[in-house]
Amino acid sequence: MDGVFILSGTNWLDQMVRELESTDAKYTEEGMKERINAEKKLEIFPCLEFGDPGIYERMKKLPSRRIILTHLSPHLLPPSILQSKAKILVLVWNPKDTSVSYYHFYNNMPVLPSFASWDENFAAFMNGKLAWGSYFDCLVEWNKYLNHERIMMISYEQHKEDQILGMKRIATAFGFSLCEEDFPRIAKQTRVVGNWRDLFSKAQNEEMDRKFEDCLGGTKLAAKMKYDVYCKA
Repeated sequence: MDGVFILSGTNWLDQMVRELESTDAKYTEEGMKERINAEKKLEIFPCLEFGDPGIYERMKKLPSRRIILTHLSPHLLPPSILQSKAKILVLVWNPKDTSVSYYHFYNNMPVLPSFASWDENFAAFMNGKLAWGSYFDCLVEWNKYLNHERIMMISYEQHKEDQILGMKRIATAFGFSLCEEDFPRIAKQTRVVGNWRDLFSKAQNEEMDRKFEDCLGGTKLAAKMKYDVYCKA
């Protein structure tokens, strides 16, 4: 499967990749690049785990290259993906901001049960009682693939510090050619924010710190997320 998979944080990353791809395609169509647009065009496929059973057959009929979105952990993806030519872009976010994102996502998505309160959401998040299971387990799994040759792993925290540099790395990895002035424009349209401090109690903050240390303390993935910088009260 020759495509691009985006895992976790799909709304923001999907928007960014779409902007990068559409800008690249515009230049190709205008004849400013030598590559043929038909060979480069990325078909956008909706979230892999949503929809009717026929979604997989429709996915197979899309020509390569494709952007396929999913929140699924590695063990839930077909093993062939890691053995194919597919490039995988994994976005990780510190669990505190992720838990807040889940809270709003669940309450705004009609097909998912809403939470009566933040405390109810926090308990479900900490116990892995969400549609995609434990976020901590997911991070532990992806940490094993950190050095895989076809997997590019990025963090929200990296993009907070230098969004333009991060986008340039993504563009290079997936063969998008943009002009220098395009990157500040796309960065402005896809700004990253974090607001976990607005909802966490002192006890919840300490509980999350202990959980993170137990699951990911000392790992390369933890360093990439800069937990001590962005998640300490």
